[in-house]
Amino acid sequence: MRNMRITKIRRRMKKRNAGMMVLLLLCLFLSGCGNLWTKDAVDEDIGASPTQTTEETVSDTAVDKESPDTEDFTDELEFDESSLIKRGDGADNTGSAGDGETLEVHFIDIGQGDSVLIRQGNSSMLIDAGNNSKGTAVWSYLRSLNVESLDYAVATHPDADHIGGLDVILYKIDCGMIFMPSVKKDTKTYEELMDTIKQRRQTYIVPERGTIYTLGNAQFEILTDTGRDYGENVNDYSIALRLVFGNTSFLFTGDAEEAAERDMIEGGQNLLSDVYKASHHGADTANTEEFLTAVNPKYCVISCGQDNTYGHPRAGFLNRLRAMGVKVFRTDEQGTVVAVSDGENITFNTGSSTSWKAGEPIGSEEIENGGNGRYILNTSTKKFHEPDCSSVKKMSDKNKKESDQSREELIAGGYEPCKNCNP
Repeated sequence: MRNMRITKIRRRMKKRNAGMMVLLLLCLFLSGCGNLWTKDAVDEDIGASPTQTTEETVSDTAVDKESPDTEDFTDELEFDESSLIKRGDGADNTGSAGDGETLEVHFIDIGQGDSVLIRQGNSSMLIDAGNNSKGTAVWSYLRSLNVESLDYAVATHPDADHIGGLDVILYKIDCGMIFMPSVKKDTKTYEELMDTIKQRRQTYIVPERGTIYTLGNAQFEILTDTGRDYGENVNDYSIALRLVFGNTSFLFTGDAEEAAERDMIEGGQNLLSDVYKASHHGADTANTEEFLTAVNPKYCVISCGQDNTYGHPRAGFLNRLRAMGVKVFRTDEQGTVVAVSDGENITFNTGSSTSWKAGEPIGSEEIENGGNGRYILNTSTKKFHEPDCSSVKKMSDKNKKESDQSREELIAGGYEPCKNCNP
C-alpha cells in the first residue's frame, strides 16, 4: 500500500516537472519571437534614415521627382534635434579652434545667385545652391572636395537663385539637418525642393533666433526673427546666421533687406564680423549704412553674375564699403572666392578687387524671380529665359529680344519657360 502511494507521488512529480519544462521552453520561444518582431517593426517604421546612404538613381542633369512613397510625408513632421544643437540660453557663442585646424568658406561662383560651402574638420554646411541650372555644378564642386555628406543645408529663402539647385544636392547627398524660413512660395522651384525633401524621407526645421549650432569646432547662431511677418517681401524672411571659429567670424544674411536688418540690430545679438557676405548680391535695398556699421567687417564678399541685368552690386553700397576701408571680393570678377581661417587670421585664395565697378541695371526698377522682371526671349523657339541662363549665351542675336512682360503675360502670348533656368 505504501509502495503504491509512493509510485503515484513519483508519477505526479514527473508530470509536474514535464509541465514546467514545457512552460519554460514556451516562455523562451515567445521571448525570442518578441525580440524579432520588435526589430522588424522598427525597421519597417523608420524607413530610410536621413543620414543613410542610398543608391544613386538619377543622372547628372536631372532629378526624378516622382515617388509613390512620399505622399504621407509633410513639412509638419517632427525632427529630434536635441543631439545636434546647443541652445542659446546663456551659451558661449565662441567656436574653439584646435591647433592646426582650419575653417574653409567657399563662396562658389554660380553666376547671379548664392551658394556657400563651409567646412570645418569632417563637418560641412551648404548655404543655398544657386539657380535651377546650377545644381549639378554645385554638386560637382562638392565632389571635387570629397564632400560626401552635409551636416546642414540652409535654404535662406525661396527665391530661385538661392534654392533652385538645392533639390539636386539634397537628392544626391545625405544631409543631417535642413533649415528653411517660415515663408513659402507658390513656384515650381519651391515645389521641386519640397518634393525632393519628402522623397528622401526628411523634413526641414525653421530655426529660432538665438539658437546656437555646432559645426565641428565652429559654432553659428541664428539671427533671424522667424516670428516676424514681413508681408510679401520674401527677401526679409531670409535665414541669417553668424559663424564663429576661434577669434574669427563670418556673417551670412541671404537677401535680407532693410526691415530684416533693422530687426537684427534691435535683436541685441552680436553682429560684429570679420567677413560679411553682401546681402542681396550688393543691392541698395539692403546693406544699409546702419547695418554695415553694426557689422563693421574687414572683408566683404559679393556673389553676383558678370554683367548681370539687375545692376549688382550697386554704387551706393560700394561707396559705403570703400569709405569704411573694407576689402572687397567679387565672384563676378574673381570667380570662386575661398576664405580660410586658422582661428586667428583669415586668408583668401585671391587678392581683393580694386575695380570698385558698380553694376548697370537694364530697364526700370527690378522685380526678381517671377514678377515683372526682365526676361530674354528667343523669338525663334518661342521660349523665355532668365538673363543669366546658359542658353542665352548660345542664342543668335537676331533671335534675342528683351522683355519687361511678366511670366504670365509671356505664357499668354505663346511663349514657354526655359526648362533649364525655369524662369
